[in-house]
Amino acid sequence: MNDVDQSPRVARPVIEALEGSRIRQVAESNIGRDDIIPLWFGEPDIPTPDYIKQAAQDALADDHVFYSQNRGIPPLRETIATYSTSLICRAIDVDRVTVSASGMAAIMLVSQSLVDAGDNVLIIGPLWPNCAGTVEVMGGEARSVPLKPDENGVWHLDMNDIAAACDERTRAIYVNSPGNPTGWVMESVQQRELLDFARERGVYVVSDEVYVRLIYDRPRAPSFLDIAAPEDRVIVVNSFSKSWSMTGWRLGWLTHPPELGPIFSKLNEFNIASPTTFVQHAGVAAMRDGEPFIAEMVERYRRNRDLVFQRLAAMPKVTLARPEGAFYAFFAVAGMTDSVAYAKELIAETGVGMAPGRAFGESGEGWMRLCFAAEASTLSMALDRLEPALS
Repeated sequence: MNDVDQSPRVARPVIEALEGSRIRQVAESNIGRDDIIPLWFGEPDIPTPDYIKQAAQDALADDHVFYSQNRGIPPLRETIATYSTSLICRAIDVDRVTVSASGMAAIMLVSQSLVDAGDNVLIIGPLWPNCAGTVEVMGGEARSVPLKPDENGVWHLDMNDIAAACDERTRAIYVNSPGNPTGWVMESVQQRELLDFARERGVYVVSDEVYVRLIYDRPRAPSFLDIAAPEDRVIVVNSFSKSWSMTGWRLGWLTHPPELGPIFSKLNEFNIASPTTFVQHAGVAAMRDGEPFIAEMVERYRRNRDLVFQRLAAMPKVTLARPEGAFYAFFAVAGMTDSVAYAKELIAETGVGMAPGRAFGESGEGWMRLCFAAEASTLSMALDRLEPALS
């Protein structure tokens, strides 16, 4: 008799072990209910601007419906390089740009290029969990390095924690600034400290800068592109989703050392062949003509941020700092120890849907995330409902 187990293996054990989204655990049974105010997912509520949609329609009419180059069509890569050069005020050459099928796909490309089984990546959190998931898919270890809140809810990174977590199998340090969910912004001084540390240890810095334009006290957030030389082990992830309200279009890009271009080209080939061609033409229009839209959105989010902060800060159970960037209020609730259960309780009690802090790693437990990319009237109604529960 053959003692070998003949049952089919559905997936690699590491894939089967991946945790599903705790945000969706809270939302899935309530999506579509008329009485719910859904502030759980992190996306703009404003549709994609008409000029971007028109560019996609024009590209379709011009039959841009075939495969493109693996790293993206030249007009989009050139537009990204020009946009980045203007934004950063340092030359970003086109050979450092690779287009991806979303920011999420870009993050996956990075893990595929850097992580082997047994390697580890330091993840500065609380952070959107999919980033750590890509490391785990590759058989690596995602090591959490928590930001620490002070008594006022202001988040800080201790560089000593980075040093303590780093070892000979560390391949990269992942940082998201402005941060989801915290709204934390890593200032240039600490970016330089982290880059110097990474150079010394020979590890990569992977900087998720999808919210770089969504900041409220300056035109943009500090970027690692401000300080990194082209040959530095720095990879910057970006996306069209947030700044141009294009979450469903699935278009992003990487800025990286030139020598990684062929690697990302090969990985794009094996993952998607090439990003969707007519969507890339829409991306050209988004960047070329999108500055007024971005300015309008930032001002709208600024008003929403101030409204939400003022109301939440006055509720006795709540501790939070005014977010510096992105479009989330991340607040602690006194006495709350299970944020997933609490989020479900709040939906039942108030009809307001929010993301549980545990969805962003263990360091997010005890906190809740409210996305304020919504109409001010909707936010006011939600806060009116939440006030009795949080007072």
